[in-house]
Formats: sequence, structure tokens, C-alpha cells
Amino acid sequence: MSSPKDLSRFSALVEIIARLRAPDGCPWDRKQTHASLRNNLLAECYEVLEALDEGDSAKLRDELGDLLMQIVLHAQIAGEAGEFGLGEVVENINTKLIHRHPHIFGSKKVKDAEEVALNWEELKGEERAPDASILESVPKPMPALGYSQEIQRRAAHLGFDWEDDSGVIDKLAEEVGEFRRAGAEKEKAEEFGDLLFTLANIGRRMGIDLETALREANRRFYERFTYMEDACRKRGLNFGELSFDEQNALWEEAKKRVGKTKDD
Repeated sequence: MSSPKDLSRFSALVEIIARLRAPDGCPWDRKQTHASLRNNLLAECYEVLEALDEGDSAKLRDELGDLLMQIVLHAQIAGEAGEFGLGEVVENINTKLIHRHPHIFGSKKVKDAEEVALNWEELKGEERAPDASILESVPKPMPALGYSQEIQRRAAHLGFDWEDDSGVIDKLAEEVGEFRRAGAEKEKAEEFGDLLFTLANIGRRMGIDLETALREANRRFYERFTYMEDACRKRGLNFGELSFDEQNALWEEAKKRVGKTKDD
């Protein structure tokens, strides 16, 4: 079987995946299941995030393609098992988008993006079962920080939120005090969790995405620490043998040289 001629068509990707899964197709692709591909799907999502963080459009193009391949592969596996087809996946999302944008595909009027977001939540609520929690559809395997912000955002949508930022800042101080007073290891872990949960709430209220903020902090630490290691190699020093004051001085040097943001 020859390869598709126009590789810019979405149908070409569908054809290629079907060929790879055919009885005489690729042994690796043929043995894959929804379960075996879980880690691959997650890895591709993180690679897309990395491309977004780096602002690399060429890398983003490539990583979106890898992610799209995973989606088509799952749809192919589902179709072979009689679960659903790719057409149903597309039909479902198209139906959902039209339903949740009545100001575009209907007669509803909105004044700004905030009102659109409010309508979106109300329309999502119509799609839930009457006895379902508003938190139920938040995927539990999400990274914990992102999950925390999302469930708090949904609770806030129903009015369960602090009236102003000062209240949640006071709550943070309270949680710090409880963490300091915690005795047993289990209690310390619980209080630390409450502390992180409150920080997630502060980030949500201030429009800060915790996952992005922490990834950026991790990136800055990585670049500064590797600068310190490289500086020690060039100067004939053993980093592990430096005193804390010497290490800290090197850290301050690294902060001035690498990993800076415009606000540093």
C-alpha cells in the first residue's frame, strides 16, 4: 500500500493510523491499547506545554502533531473494538461547542468575555446529571495543583469564596501557624497540604496558574543551579565542599546572569 499523496490532509493521518493498525501493519502499533498508551498521551501533553512555555512555534507545531496522533490512535482502537468512531468524537465536540456558544450560533447577547465564561458554566451545568456534583467532572488524575485550583474555581462560581483577597491572605497566615505547631509526621503532612491548598486559592484569585508559575520557578532554579555547577568546574572548585555562604554568594551571582524574568 502506498502512502497518502497529500500529507497536509487530516484524512491522511487517519489513513496512516488505520494502516499501522491493520492485520499486516506495524507490530508495535497493533499491540497498543487505551491502557498501554496512557503514559504516551500524558507525555505528549507535557511536551506541548513545554513548547508553549518556551514560546517555540516550530516545536509547538511538531508537538501538536504528536498529540493529534495520539487522539487518532485512540479513536482507531475504539473503532476496532466497536466502542465509537472518530466521526463520533468530532460530532460530539462540534455539538458541544455550538451548544456552549449561543451568542455565536444563536440569538443570545453577551457584553464581554466574563459573561461568556459565566454562560459556559451554566451550560455545562445543563449537561450534568441532576444529582451530579459540580466537582465531579474535574479529572482526578490532573496534577494536584491544577486540580486544586479547578475545584476551588468551580466552588467559587457558586459563591463559596472569600469576599476579598485579605481574607484568604489571613487564612494563609493561619495555615502557616498550624503547620508550625503540627507535631506528628502525619499532622505535618496534612497541614502542609492545607497550606498548598490555600496558596492555590490565592493564585486562582489573582489569576496566577500554579502549574505554570511552578514550572517557571523550576526552570529558573534549573538554569541558575547548572550555572553554579559550571562556574565551579571552570574555577576548579568542588561545589559540595563550599560553605553555605559561598554557595549562597554563587547563587546570587547566578541570579544576575541566568534564569531572569523581566520582573526579577
